[in-house]
Amino acid sequence: MIEETIRAHYPKAETGAHITQTYLEYLSDHYNEDLKKMLFATSVCADDINVSTDFRRVLSRPFTLGGLGGIPFAGFTGMVAYAHHVPDGGSAFIFYGPHIGITDDGELGKMHRPGQKRLSNSCGALMLALSRLEAEDDIYVPTNVEYDYQQILLERTAMPYKHEILVAKNRKKAITDVTYKNIDRQLHFLIRKAKNEFTCKRIFLLGGVIINTSPGQHDYVEVRNFEAIDFHDMEPITSESIMDQPAFKAL
Repeated sequence: MIEETIRAHYPKAETGAHITQTYLEYLSDHYNEDLKKMLFATSVCADDINVSTDFRRVLSRPFTLGGLGGIPFAGFTGMVAYAHHVPDGGSAFIFYGPHIGITDDGELGKMHRPGQKRLSNSCGALMLALSRLEAEDDIYVPTNVEYDYQQILLERTAMPYKHEILVAKNRKKAITDVTYKNIDRQLHFLIRKAKNEFTCKRIFLLGGVIINTSPGQHDYVEVRNFEAIDFHDMEPITSESIMDQPAFKAL
């Protein structure tokens, strides 16, 4: 029942376990990758519910690039640190994307969390951003504050798509889709900018939308992108002088 409900919104979704097995086998069999030498990173939301795949159980020592909403808040410095931590002779693999809850009745943007009877928002940060975009009393302008900078920056990334979100058939799905595009764009920019810091020959990217369900149900992932990027074929973005500093190279 829940699978049919999910596929009504995300027709290409598969269980997290299936996604994990399929892509890790593909990396091993098709690309001859040694998974023990592959440094795994995520750019998914900080929400504790996001254990939808077994990547972090199979690939040890995950590097966290993402913050609220899955935006890669670790930034350029974080990407450089990640590049420097890839094992000798190994490769890099980043799993990324936003998440959205779905109830047993098919409502998007909410879920039953383990140990709770009430429904709660998922992604909470995105649903908060949506509520502020929907405010009719005043024109909302996200303003940076030190005590909540990730949420404010998340909202700023959504602002250019405000009209697209508000006219969508399902606004909660729309802001999630917009956030996926922002994560994807930012990660590709950061990888290009940090290109010369990677000693491995390639990096694998797997992006999609994580779909959170009720306890006892499988969580799902709708894959939106899978690619193997050869660093030799990538055009780098001009680096700043900070990269030449010894402390930066030792990250």
